[in-house]
Amino acid sequence: MSQKLIEAQHLKEYFDAGSSVFRKKYLKAVDDVSFFINRGETLGLVGESGCGKTTLGRTLLRLYQPTGGKILYDGKDITKVEMLPYRRRMQIVFQDPYASLDPRMTVGDIVGEPLDIHHIPANKKERQEMILEMLRRVGLNSEHANRYPHEFSGGQRQRIGIARALAVRPEFIVCDEPVSALDVSIQAQVVNMFEDLQQSMGLTYLFIAHDLSVVKHISNRIGVMYLGKLVELGESEEMIFHSLHPYTRCLISAIPVPDPKTSRASRRIVLQGDVPSPRNPPSGCRFRTRCPYATQLCAQQEPEFREVSEGHYAACHHLERIG
Repeated sequence: MSQKLIEAQHLKEYFDAGSSVFRKKYLKAVDDVSFFINRGETLGLVGESGCGKTTLGRTLLRLYQPTGGKILYDGKDITKVEMLPYRRRMQIVFQDPYASLDPRMTVGDIVGEPLDIHHIPANKKERQEMILEMLRRVGLNSEHANRYPHEFSGGQRQRIGIARALAVRPEFIVCDEPVSALDVSIQAQVVNMFEDLQQSMGLTYLFIAHDLSVVKHISNRIGVMYLGKLVELGESEEMIFHSLHPYTRCLISAIPVPDPKTSRASRRIVLQGDVPSPRNPPSGCRFRTRCPYATQLCAQQEPEFREVSEGHYAACHHLERIG
């Protein structure tokens, strides 16, 4: 059995963005991204809004058909295969718990729908037992099964979404900003629940988020995206304390520190300018328009995403200067 559960090789996801007289235009949401996630591991994925995190997660699950590259699941190429057998092994928890649940279905039917699609329960009694078991795992009880989504708070709705994803006993779950729509007090409960479920069910996560403080808590490794590109990837501790890419350092400097003295002493790195349009990204390094280390080389040549030290990858021409 392969240690790598899922792997992306030079993955691309381009969307049609209209055409001019001379050529067709594309929005390059994910552009030549390569990484893997080991079995039982959590890979955190961070970056600004619009950088391609969610698109990458959905492309891995083949909710979007990749424009280029390969997706390997447990060593098998699933880029162009029939996905129904793999849907049971790969699931997603959506960002918005208000929009991702059908308001006309009871909680029991929402959690039971994937069981019906994959013909898992042998009879109605077994189906009901499976639904109640999943609700119990996420901190809900049997009384909740007959209610509708509008009767629940945001945190409870997200728990229902998690129960639905877990119902078919998957191996791999894409957690698409699962706590960003929740109150801060509820976020910690849901993140801790994700960790408990991982231990008890042997799950593998791609955990997408804006908040690096959440990601560093739950992730074994962290990947940083900027404008459709993976710019740095490494072990969680290594990324927090020894990051290499200037964009990663900027994100880490923005993590809130609870101690006022430490907070005042720490230096916040503020980026200049706005994120360029993904329809018309800068030539060479996409971060160069906001990077304090940028030179003419950065405009002319795209940096290679390379292994700098064991398990630590970065894409920058000036790592020696930054370090």
